[in-house]
Amino acid sequence: MRIAVVACGKIGLPLAVQYATQGHQVVGVDISERTVALINDGVEPFPGEAHLAERLRAVVSAGRLHATTNYAEAIPGADAIVLVVPLFVDEGGAPDFALMDAATTSLAQYLTPGTLISYETTLPVGTTRTRWVPMIESISGMREGKDFHVVFSPERVLTGRVFADLRRYPKLVGGLTPEGAAAGIAFYEQVLDFDDRPDLARPNGVWDMGSAEAAEMAKLAETTYRDVNIGLANQFAVYADEVGIDIQRVIEACNSQPFSHIHQPGIAVGGHCIPVYPRLYLSTDPDASIVRDARAFNARMPEYVIGRIEDVLGSLEGLKVAVLGAAYRGGVKETAFSGVFASVDALRARSARVAVHDPMYSDAELLAFGWDPYHLGDEVDAAIIQADHVQYQELCPSDLPGVKLLFDGRRVTDPQRWVGHVRMVIGAPNRAHIEE
Repeated sequence: MRIAVVACGKIGLPLAVQYATQGHQVVGVDISERTVALINDGVEPFPGEAHLAERLRAVVSAGRLHATTNYAEAIPGADAIVLVVPLFVDEGGAPDFALMDAATTSLAQYLTPGTLISYETTLPVGTTRTRWVPMIESISGMREGKDFHVVFSPERVLTGRVFADLRRYPKLVGGLTPEGAAAGIAFYEQVLDFDDRPDLARPNGVWDMGSAEAAEMAKLAETTYRDVNIGLANQFAVYADEVGIDIQRVIEACNSQPFSHIHQPGIAVGGHCIPVYPRLYLSTDPDASIVRDARAFNARMPEYVIGRIEDVLGSLEGLKVAVLGAAYRGGVKETAFSGVFASVDALRARSARVAVHDPMYSDAELLAFGWDPYHLGDEVDAAIIQADHVQYQELCPSDLPGVKLLFDGRRVTDPQRWVGHVRMVIGAPNRAHIEE
């Protein structure tokens, strides 16, 4: 097959490489000339994706993958087009379709008959049918279900392990017609392989969701569930702080039964998915109060942590506080919706002197965000672990000279290393704050 992949980012490029590895001819489309140039040189544009570097070199060298900024080069004659264009939300939580509108308009201008179009970007329920199809039909002059097919098939992978996740999780496909669904299923069965999953209710592989709307909701539901679950865990943890209970023991006890799967509380919920997709769900189901309340509770956690530090140390004015971790989660060089932003803002609002440390970011990169870099070994009054980088697991007081309080917002440090020093976590009795 000839396949066009629109948007060669941290998901799109591994998809393009996966398809090319399966023997298909792939053209990647991206608006970044730098990204296109690096791909055509066989060089990964971003680090950290397992197996991407060697697989990219192989398929580029074999002539099965090249990239372009030109839709006129990529779209005509394609058997399938896969879109992984970013969708953002504005400050009010409403979806911002600008980039996807632009990509859809561009591909529709060059669409040729017989093409399958698959949207993989997470969307509000109903978007594929009511927004993209009318747009494509109006621009191309062709009819969906007759001249081309459109399906929604959400990406279900995490950056850093895309190739493994493509094999592990069922590929969900929702069509607008039975013929379109069949075309989508046939496409993905040719480009993906699947691990054996005896734990699943049906064999691992490509699953027909029955409609584009069901596939859209499946993606939103699986991620919104995580946000709601974390929100519940955070609410339990805040209550545990009030009454002097170790929430970790409670969660471990609850999860020893198969009917309970409480997630871990923490200082923040970040990334492109968990903080965003509940808002996309709410955009079409505004009465979902449980979803809204969980999202709001999670968003307040950085402020809650700073408040607890203030309860112990008093005024933070003039104190030097290090936020450890700019990334939204450990091992990933990405700050999307990271708790670092709210944490820094809350500290600056209290006139603290704030510095940020992250082993994955250079001083210049931290400065570009407007943060003073912090280096382990520098004097500091307090420190907050915001990201669960593996490097922080061995942290001890000597790494933070002068520290009066460590707030471990991810419970990654060893309490035994902090005997005699103030170490706080979310959801622990007051007597555990100072390890003795």
